[in-house]
Amino acid sequence: MARFYSRPELIAARAEWKRAGQVVVFTNGCYDILHPGHIRLLETARSLGDRLILALNTDASVARFKGPQRPFLDERNRAELACALQAVDAVTLFDEDTPRELIAALLPDILVKGADWAHFIAGREEVEAAGGRVLALPLEPGYSTTGIVEETLRRQP
Repeated sequence: MARFYSRPELIAARAEWKRAGQVVVFTNGCYDILHPGHIRLLETARSLGDRLILALNTDASVARFKGPQRPFLDERNRAELACALQAVDAVTLFDEDTPRELIAALLPDILVKGADWAHFIAGREEVEAAGGRVLALPLEPGYSTTGIVEETLRRQP
């Protein structure tokens, strides 16, 4: 089971993992409604290293990004679900519009996003400048939070 970290705790843990020679992978997102596409992306990301950090947008960040009706699950519940995922080792929150500051502080060895974000991966420059890799992983066809919401609304009488 993953652990929830405050930002200072995670920065300290990252330094420890680096000293131990562990490869740290980082990804982020809203993870508003957890679905199989999320799970598969996280499992693939975790297979790339020794530790996987999942940074979740805070509720305020999700609302700014997705609109006032979001998130569907609050940050506490989203973090609890993320901590229960076998592929995830560390969970934290970020309130900024992008996780660039957090990524710059952690400097993961590998930064991962879904292919839908290949055009803009926040933190790319910082990770690559530190010698890390940035990957845009293929998405699982047929799964998206927006698609799930749209289909649910279509089913309403």
